[in-house]
Amino acid sequence: QVQLVESGGGLVQPGGSMILSCAASESTFSFNAVGWYRQTPGNQRAMVAVKPNWGSSYYVDSVKGRFTVSRDNANTVYLQMNSLKPEDTAVYYCYGRQGEREYWGQGTQVTVSS
Repeated sequence: QVQLVESGGGLVQPGGSMILSCAASESTFSFNAVGWYRQTPGNQRAMVAVKPNWGSSYYVDSVKGRFTVSRDNANTVYLQMNSLKPEDTAVYYCYGRQGEREYWGQGTQVTVSS
């Protein structure tokens, strides 16, 4: 069973930076795509950044130029978040897709507040 475990969330001031990590139970290259989604209370989970095995990464418009999704050559996916805004406050979920199957982490809270 594939497992994804996030780490790195917490409280950060507006304008600050934070990096989220996601440790997968197997190589990230076994996935067609990996990335990050986020969810706020009362809303559906929404895509933040996705990195496919081929082609360019894509981002929701609100984070373009501020967030970067990446992965190492082993089993970790990252989300570098800069110039954070209060509206980035959410639970962030790591995501991986293998064919038709999708996998999710348990989520990590990111709170942007002074």
